[in-house]
Amino acid sequence: MPVHCLPYAATGAFSAFLTDYLNQEPRLQPFYHRFPTLAAFAEQIAEKQAHYPAATRQRLTATLQRQYQTLPEVHPAVQANLALLEKDTTFTVTTGHQLNVLTGPLYFIYKIATVIKLCRQLKAEYPQHDFVPVYWLASEDHDFAEINHLHLFGKKLEWQAEQTGGPVGRLKLDGLAEQVLSQLPAEVPAAFREAYEQSATLAEAMRRLVHTLFGEYGLLSVEPDDADLKPVLTPVLAGELRSQPAFKAVQTADEALEAAGYKPQVYSRPLNLFYLSSTGTRERLELEDGHVVVRNTDIRWTTDEAVRRAETEPECFSPNVVLRPLYQELLLPNLCYVGGGAEVNYWLQLKGVFDHYQVPMPLVLLRNSALYVGRTHLGKLRKLGLSTDDLFRPLSELKKQVAAAVGQEEVSLAEQQQQLAEAFAAVSALAQRVDPTLVKTVAAEQQKVAGIVAGLEKRLSKAAETKHETAYNQLSGLKEKLFPTGSLQERHDNVLSILTNNPGFVAQLIEAFDPLALQFTVIEEE
Repeated sequence: MPVHCLPYAATGAFSAFLTDYLNQEPRLQPFYHRFPTLAAFAEQIAEKQAHYPAATRQRLTATLQRQYQTLPEVHPAVQANLALLEKDTTFTVTTGHQLNVLTGPLYFIYKIATVIKLCRQLKAEYPQHDFVPVYWLASEDHDFAEINHLHLFGKKLEWQAEQTGGPVGRLKLDGLAEQVLSQLPAEVPAAFREAYEQSATLAEAMRRLVHTLFGEYGLLSVEPDDADLKPVLTPVLAGELRSQPAFKAVQTADEALEAAGYKPQVYSRPLNLFYLSSTGTRERLELEDGHVVVRNTDIRWTTDEAVRRAETEPECFSPNVVLRPLYQELLLPNLCYVGGGAEVNYWLQLKGVFDHYQVPMPLVLLRNSALYVGRTHLGKLRKLGLSTDDLFRPLSELKKQVAAAVGQEEVSLAEQQQQLAEAFAAVSALAQRVDPTLVKTVAAEQQKVAGIVAGLEKRLSKAAETKHETAYNQLSGLKEKLFPTGSLQERHDNVLSILTNNPGFVAQLIEAFDPLALQFTVIEEE
């Protein structure tokens, strides 16, 4: 399978913040701990080993063993990694994502493929240690509208659940089979349907599906909405309820980022916590008149009452986007977080939070991004005389290139317009000498003639385009298929659009990716 790479900046699809980070721009260096290079992992391993309690490792492994009991069968590679995780020489590489129906956009798959490949590379470089890929289920998120749909074969499939409040991982799957699963083409692998048909909640379904896709690679899925895991967050809960250090640290970082010319990605609140009620809702905590209140409820505590509640029932508290990374790093023996561009941006707002709580900040690595070009599309590209790299250029430029390839002369009357302008300038000079009152008349006539020539240019260009309309239609169709709605393929299409025709896609993806190369990957189907 032909694979090649190009710089992220060459795609025109990534922010200046991100490309500056990848280029290790000095202005951004104060906002991260270590830049993700193979050599940097040596120091990260030593630091994490010194700061990760054995008791936390025991809590994590015991809880994961219990969580995996919900599956009818656990892949031997997953069982092996669960056992490895008990050793103090084992570390994790982690990515996290929302529980998108049927995995959502392709970049969900790319995130996990990146952590799997990086673990392989780390094992080759540091054979005395073991490295386990981890997917952190964003089961406590409550933005249902972001996860309830997918785009497949030109259609949007959407799940309209009756219950949409509270943590999405707890959602029952009522209506999903009729609204989404029944709309899937017959050739979709049965495992995608079964993951939902055999599960009670969205979090359980996602664990099953991810296990089906990545179990053979030993990927472990962590469900953070678990009463046995939340006690590791208790000291943070108490600290936040008493003095809001995370809010202050992020404010300081935001001011520094803005001074350096960058826009912060996320907004930090004074209290970056939610309360999970017994009725299944997830409501924001706020400070009001010296008290801690739960929005949309009558719950109102003094600070001491709130802290006591957090210490006795930490499972009732849920971190938002500012504190979730800290929860993850407290719980896991993690070395590196793999995220998308927006995630890299907001992780760099959090260094002060990690420093305050004396938790090692992980290496922050941009996930691999890719464009997958199938055989049919490759054939059309070659007929048009284009390469896959050409596709990242604007359509107007590509049309000119295709026109040259099919023998169409570029239509431009710019030279003729210049000649007319010179001629009218001479006439205007003559009018100025003979009768200055005619200068305006000459100018008006010049404008009229210039408009006529411009109109002729458009008509000639249209005629030339019509002559090669088939080629242009193919070009426009390719751009829309490979860059749907004008964005990267990975931000729109679902993995099933590839997997149904190429069952080996996941394995090919892992083979193609080089996480630490920090380049965009183009994959051409053989």
